[in-house]
Amino acid sequence: MRIGDFKETYAADEAIFRTPAVRVWMGALGAAMLVFPFVAGDYLLYLANLIGVMIIGALGLNILTGFTGQISLGHAVFVGVGSYAAAIGATRLGLPFYLCIPLGGAAACVAGTVIGVPSLRVKGLYLAIATLSAQVILEWVFSNWDSVTGGIRGINIPPATLSGVSLNTDFRVYFLIYAVTAAFTYFARNLFRTRVGRAFIAIRDRDISAELMGINLFRYKILSFMVSSFYAGVAGAVWVYFAKVVTPEYFPLSLSIQFLAIVIVGGLGSIQGTILGAIFMTLVPELLKAGTEAVKPFFPDAMSYLFPLRDILFGALIVGFLIFEPHGLAEMWQRVKRYFALWPFRS
Repeated sequence: MRIGDFKETYAADEAIFRTPAVRVWMGALGAAMLVFPFVAGDYLLYLANLIGVMIIGALGLNILTGFTGQISLGHAVFVGVGSYAAAIGATRLGLPFYLCIPLGGAAACVAGTVIGVPSLRVKGLYLAIATLSAQVILEWVFSNWDSVTGGIRGINIPPATLSGVSLNTDFRVYFLIYAVTAAFTYFARNLFRTRVGRAFIAIRDRDISAELMGINLFRYKILSFMVSSFYAGVAGAVWVYFAKVVTPEYFPLSLSIQFLAIVIVGGLGSIQGTILGAIFMTLVPELLKAGTEAVKPFFPDAMSYLFPLRDILFGALIVGFLIFEPHGLAEMWQRVKRYFALWPFRS
């Protein structure tokens, strides 16, 4: 049981890793993640890489929706903009991956700035519809602007290379994905210890009061869209080096719904919850797929219901968590931690 836990400075109170025990556990987690690709099979490596990409993208949406209170139903197309920008940079401009990844983020950031302009005048359901329209428009652009996006054929890109080593396997690209994931998670965690991050939270809690306090709503709402879209673009750029191809079918509305499910199930306004939600909501479709294959001998058409069942399950999870656990998996984890902090004593 932890006792005598008090802080003498503001910096100590705001520290990310506040106790030696937390630092030890984070070190152990880091070591486990370094060892994981050496012992995991191809399928687990694939899932781990997919989770890393989803964490980056979901962090962006949580910054916008969970911390700033701006609803978006078009997050997937910003991931798509980043993917196409990185693919074009790699294939037509011949740029290395360490330039293509920020290029993808910058391209999505520009798109997010344009889409974020209506956020000063509309919010709630109206803003959700505005972002949904962006989803529809950009999906059409991805499919029909053949000279740039390659249309339905998409764009194939070569593997990333680092010091002459080709990152052409899931094992090698794992280290790229999680290096980017760790950096962007650390930035997101620090963002909300700054003036900008606190302005985002003030706008979420009460935008009129925030404006009366001197916070420029237009500037910070646009900035939130920019940061969120940049995260999405980086996720898309990393994804394209993982998949080696980008096509319009990768960025449907269902992916936007999945990102929204991640931040709701994980916990709105929680970095830790975003990570838990990304892991959970990435594994759920895989478990559903395994269950569908298990019943296939008894129901030969079971696989045809996989995608509808996935969408239904996502919707049920969103509604269920909003009703029964609105703070998501993050709050459930905090309750577990509080229990063991006092164990074996009762509170």
